[in-house]
Amino acid sequence: MTATIHEVAKEAGVSISTVSRSFTHPELVSEKTKTAVLDIANTLGFSISRSATALKSGVSLRIALLLSDRLGSWFNSAILEGLNSVLHPAGYDISIFQIDSSSDRKSFFDTLPTRRNADAVIVASFDVADTEIERLNTLKVPIIGINSATHNVYNASVRINDELGAMLAFKHVFSLGHRNIVYVQTDPMNSLFFSVQQRKDSFVECCKEASLDPRVLTASASGNRISDVLTQLFTLDSMPTAVICQEDGLAIPLMFQMARSGIRVPRDVSVIGFDDGIYAKDTGLTTIRQDPLAMARTAARMTLELIDGELPNNPQRIFEPQLMLRSSTDVVRA
Repeated sequence: MTATIHEVAKEAGVSISTVSRSFTHPELVSEKTKTAVLDIANTLGFSISRSATALKSGVSLRIALLLSDRLGSWFNSAILEGLNSVLHPAGYDISIFQIDSSSDRKSFFDTLPTRRNADAVIVASFDVADTEIERLNTLKVPIIGINSATHNVYNASVRINDELGAMLAFKHVFSLGHRNIVYVQTDPMNSLFFSVQQRKDSFVECCKEASLDPRVLTASASGNRISDVLTQLFTLDSMPTAVICQEDGLAIPLMFQMARSGIRVPRDVSVIGFDDGIYAKDTGLTTIRQDPLAMARTAARMTLELIDGELPNNPQRIFEPQLMLRSSTDVVRA
């Protein structure tokens, strides 16, 4: 009878993934380990193909990445780059699944047991249901969260401290004398719960503690969302002296629209973003910095550990945000 991949791994004293890589990505395995694995496989009469691996052992050398936003967005691009920099050298491919609603998410988890085409699932920026996590646990498929609100339900997770980030933004403009402050968020248009919503919740709490009326504006989901925000600002009883944006993708174009409308930043209105992504430094945007590249690399390393049956040290990791002071914020003027 032909040996199984489990028997080869046990005899060689390596993981199942290492056996798979010795056949499918030999350049990624040390010469000593590869030779030992191939010799044992030959002795035991074991042969492998990438598809046969998934059928016989459940090892597909593929990671499922669930994204809810455009792949070309600054955050998702950094996440993919960080994951690939660790997973590709380890012999893993990344399969991207676009998830736009809870029904999309449910469909993915319902069909995963039949497809058996992922050794782990990574979810970026939104949450999954408890039943979906339980299903993966039953299948012994690790699930890893990146910037997920309920991070402690995953086998491992990494996230930015959104609450602290929003607090830093609020305290910065508050310390500059601003009391007429508005928060601008994107439209939570579908049934998924996103981690960025914690930023808005933290802003509201900061306002209450400072005895301020929390004012939140929501950018429309249309292609004219920045013009829509500007219209909402003009229709307020009074123009705010400071605007805190959920992300740089709102803050930077809003600054340009304000300039076209005769509003001077920061003399008339201070603007602060969240991300420190592309163009933030070049445009002088004061913002809250996060590092999705580092978070993704950390998540990828923990993913490999979980696949190999190891429990990562400190599996629920929180990255602290940093206030990046630039020219888009200033003291309030009478």
